[in-house]
Amino acid sequence: MLKRIFSYKNPQNLIVLMNILALVLIFLYKEQYDRLILAAGILLMFIIYISNYVLLKTSSGDHYIFLIMGMLISIGIIMIYRINPTVGFKQIIWFGISMIAYFLSYIIIKKGKGWQHWTKYYAALSLVLFLLTLVFGTKIKGATNWIRIGNHSFQPAEMIKLVFIFFLASYYVNKDKLFNKYIFLGIVYSHMAFLFIQRDLGTAMLFFLVFMTIFYIYEEERKLIYYNLLGAGITAFFSFLAVNHVRIRVETWIDPWRYIDTKGYQITQSLFAIGSGGFFGTGVGMGHPEFIPEVHTDFIFSAICEEMGIFGGIAVIMLFLIIVYRGFKIALNQQDKFFRIAALGITAMLGFQAFIIMGGVMKVIPLTGVTLPFVSYGGSSLLSSFAALGILQVASEEIESEQEETHGHRIQEDH
Repeated sequence: MLKRIFSYKNPQNLIVLMNILALVLIFLYKEQYDRLILAAGILLMFIIYISNYVLLKTSSGDHYIFLIMGMLISIGIIMIYRINPTVGFKQIIWFGISMIAYFLSYIIIKKGKGWQHWTKYYAALSLVLFLLTLVFGTKIKGATNWIRIGNHSFQPAEMIKLVFIFFLASYYVNKDKLFNKYIFLGIVYSHMAFLFIQRDLGTAMLFFLVFMTIFYIYEEERKLIYYNLLGAGITAFFSFLAVNHVRIRVETWIDPWRYIDTKGYQITQSLFAIGSGGFFGTGVGMGHPEFIPEVHTDFIFSAICEEMGIFGGIAVIMLFLIIVYRGFKIALNQQDKFFRIAALGITAMLGFQAFIIMGGVMKVIPLTGVTLPFVSYGGSSLLSSFAALGILQVASEEIESEQEETHGHRIQEDH
């Protein structure tokens, strides 16, 4: 029994082995003795082991996504701890809290009924959260998207992402009984308008991409798809001309070297870090990711590429691609239309969010202020990502549909 549990063939044991090797490297390359390393390593591995054990006992659905998430969270914590041990230990605590959020969302969504009937309530909840952010919000890094309570702050937009996906899913389940599609589009674009007012451009882009993914599959009037794409292009063009914040992002994307001492400093340092790592990296603890401002949040992927190499960066990209693959597979196999759309939306959200930030730090697209799911430091983003995975876990199970649909109904037929 013990031999089977601790076998190297057990995927979670490989994650534990990676954590042990990385923490040993951090210990060896630290200038001073760090007592936290042992506690951090034990706590991290304990959370992964216990959470995986509970999941195997409670869920009959997909178990691969949890293992992939375990690898991503481990890589993120290793890099954050290497940069700042105090922040790294806090991330482990947030990981533990997020696992509670994961299982809570799994239980609530699984036990709850009638999620597809609350379309108007989802829209109203999003509106309330946006208004609270505008009234009580605090500006951090140029965006007014944080609410501070005492010494703690959180981003309501992280919660709104999940509510928005539920809104889209419930609308397409009940669209014949609800308001017409133009009112629906007005509600959708009001989400993005609020985010634009808050100058949270990365999240606004994310909302649009998730919406267009679901809209493309489930919208029967194909002309509306092209009108939305055209409208988005026109809006982006005039935003560049009229909004200074947008123009700065585009200018530093086109030629960051021209502004290397000012607004282009972050992206140029990111490119230096990625380039200096080469294919195999400088080694954990041997690089200088601290030269990049906000490295533990927006630029964690650059730090990974510097110390773990291009191959390490490719590994992170491949892990996200596997999550996207598994998520789409869950959506295709799910019979309940609401959970099928929710699974599609959550998968698109995680995939696009990873692309937006990794593309930004590599200068593939203009840089935006979103975090890399499961890897970057942050409480709100980590909680929402784990809650989303909890919902996806429910969608991976066989659900008795509340609608009169045939057993073989699939996304292709909806399209």
